[in-house]
Amino acid sequence: MTRPQAVLNKFLVRSDFALYYRQAKQFSWQNQVTANYAVLFVLAGQLDCLINENHVELRESHGLVVEPNVRIDAQGKPVEFLFLTVSPASVLEHAVSMRLSSPQSTVTFSERSIDVDSKLSDLCRNLVTEVVDERPGKDIVVKALVEQAIVHLLRKYSLRRLSNELELSRVGLIDRRIRRSVELMHAQLDQDLSLRSLAAASYLSPFHFSRLFKKITGSTPHNYLAAMRANRAQLLLADTDMSITEVGARVGYLSASHFTKAFRLATGITPREFRKALVSR
Repeated sequence: MTRPQAVLNKFLVRSDFALYYRQAKQFSWQNQVTANYAVLFVLAGQLDCLINENHVELRESHGLVVEPNVRIDAQGKPVEFLFLTVSPASVLEHAVSMRLSSPQSTVTFSERSIDVDSKLSDLCRNLVTEVVDERPGKDIVVKALVEQAIVHLLRKYSLRRLSNELELSRVGLIDRRIRRSVELMHAQLDQDLSLRSLAAASYLSPFHFSRLFKKITGSTPHNYLAAMRANRAQLLLADTDMSITEVGARVGYLSASHFTKAFRLATGITPREFRKALVSR
């Protein structure tokens, strides 16, 4: 079994998917939340994960499928892994074209933890090769590999689910009971949003809103907002020439040091390290 020895980060961020490759002697994630579907795949070492407070141990060549708005805590040493996120709109579009679902349905997965899947393993390792080597044509190959991964997961693990509570909105797949509050977060990431204002958007008292939000997402409103800010910051760092201070201000942090601390807590690295690790277009 190979073991990672040196620290290596690679990020590739696109509008409908993102790749994060990490090789580190020690790694820790806290309150990682994404509005997207995600695959966490361990290439070497081991990750101990909490998925909405349920413990999952991922060893080499094991994967994890994560649905939108689910909290992930993870730590490992040493570890090498790939984290692939795909927008709900893209997953649903593929499911509809494959006649596995309808536009009025949502996509869920029968298995979260995947122990043996040679096809998924090959796809993830090929993705890592493309983002690390950065050879000509990598964008074409990466997009094709991501689409193959989506199709494979839908074929093998997806379930069609009709739901009166979940719906696809501009902020992703979200429970309609907290949709207004999440949309407020999305629209006003640069503002100081209080618990009272978020609760009011969902027509609930702060107490009942906090309980419902934690029950639905596994995360507190504060931590969910911090994760949403980190996700938006990644896009701004990847797609603009804004300074780190400017990006921080755009997502609600007036202090560059506060932004750096929050970004590192959410992603495991600083904004400067993230930008340095970006795979060029």
